[in-house]
Amino acid sequence: MLIRTGLRAVIPAAALAAFLVGCGAASTTDGPGGDVPYVDPSAAVAAAAEADKASPMATPSPTPALVIQEDPDAPELVRDAFAGLQATYQDGCTPGDGNCAYFLGRVNSELNRLDRAMKADKKGPGHFEEPLAWIGALRTTLDGDVSTPNLEKHRTELTGTRDRVNSWMQGHPEDYR
Repeated sequence: MLIRTGLRAVIPAAALAAFLVGCGAASTTDGPGGDVPYVDPSAAVAAAAEADKASPMATPSPTPALVIQEDPDAPELVRDAFAGLQATYQDGCTPGDGNCAYFLGRVNSELNRLDRAMKADKKGPGHFEEPLAWIGALRTTLDGDVSTPNLEKHRTELTGTRDRVNSWMQGHPEDYR
């Protein structure tokens, strides 16, 4: 006796059973589950064999993963850059603890990232006039020297600019929500 397992046999057998029930070819048994239709196993096997001959199921091709590709030339959103700046509040350093180079470099990097995003925003740089001016003043103070000793020398200016920009942004929630 041929008994096929898996989805290829179950679907045609279920379809045949439903057809036979609708045609009155099935009978019910007495006892528990007596209301469940009975289909002769040989009818299910025959239906499965016929279905295999008529249209063998093709192996489904794998669905390609959905890839969302961002435009590498698209400017970063102000809200994303601002989130990076806010994340610096979870960090910090004490002179001599070894984390200052990373922390101060990150604050500087996040301010520059926000500067680029503000300049590219659809509202225009005029909307962000004050924070852009503060970041520009810091850039002038650093004079292109982003070495650890120079960042440590201007630590107060770095964190102060971050804090001023953060306060300004908090007053403009439409720019980061």
